[in-house]
Amino acid sequence: MHPLDAATKLETSGGNFTGATSDAYWNFTGPFGGATAATLLKAAIDHPARQNFPLAMTINYCAPVAKGGFEVIVSEKRTNRSTQHFAVEMKQGAETIATATLVFAARPEGFFHTPGTMPAVKMPEEIDPPKAKAPLAWIDRFDMRFASGFPVMRGKDDAPLGSARTEVWMRDEPRRKMDFLSLMNMSDAFFARPFHVLGRLIQVGTVSMTTYFHCDEADLVEVGDDYVLGVADASIFAKGFADQSAWLWSRSGKLLATSQQILYFRDKAFVPGGKK
Repeated sequence: MHPLDAATKLETSGGNFTGATSDAYWNFTGPFGGATAATLLKAAIDHPARQNFPLAMTINYCAPVAKGGFEVIVSEKRTNRSTQHFAVEMKQGAETIATATLVFAARPEGFFHTPGTMPAVKMPEEIDPPKAKAPLAWIDRFDMRFASGFPVMRGKDDAPLGSARTEVWMRDEPRRKMDFLSLMNMSDAFFARPFHVLGRLIQVGTVSMTTYFHCDEADLVEVGDDYVLGVADASIFAKGFADQSAWLWSRSGKLLATSQQILYFRDKAFVPGGKK
């Protein structure tokens, strides 16, 4: 079983779902947020009343997910002619760990126009992957080829700030055919913008993330297990919080998904394990 499928595996339990965290997607103090989002999306997809395909998902990370089991509760809120709305909650014991709202929709044929354009960058085969082994398990779950914006540590506090923009080709590692779970997972697979700008390891974490899907199953079949180009940027870092905007393009230039998130950061040195 692919690591992503293992991480998002759910069992039916009393009308709800149960699952467990995966070491393969571990971050500093809990699972990688993209894998958690993909798990909640999987629960909604597996709901017996679900129709059509994902259009939008917002996930709010309420507390760190502890290693071990969890319960996922899915509630159908409303089904209209063209859209369907769900609420999802992840719990560990009595504690709510994450909440999400999801919209599924039919995709009728009609007007098509993409004002945004895919950046002109080197192809992934022209870019060498980073040579250093990733310090966190979740990073090894992606094959990343940075066309621009590889994070660089600043040697001195008075050194120029880094760019908030990244252009990176990525695909699942090991390779996996693209689906909505993988696309949701990848929408969070960017190193936090404060790392890029400040150039040092600090406390950081996503508070809320919304991903919009602009594709159907045929578009994902076309991608197969190939790379997609991820572009991420930020507009503001202020009072302990920062934003991130992201775009995911297929190699052929189709915009598959866009994403927005707000994350917290604490501008002081951070050492995994809690020492500061």
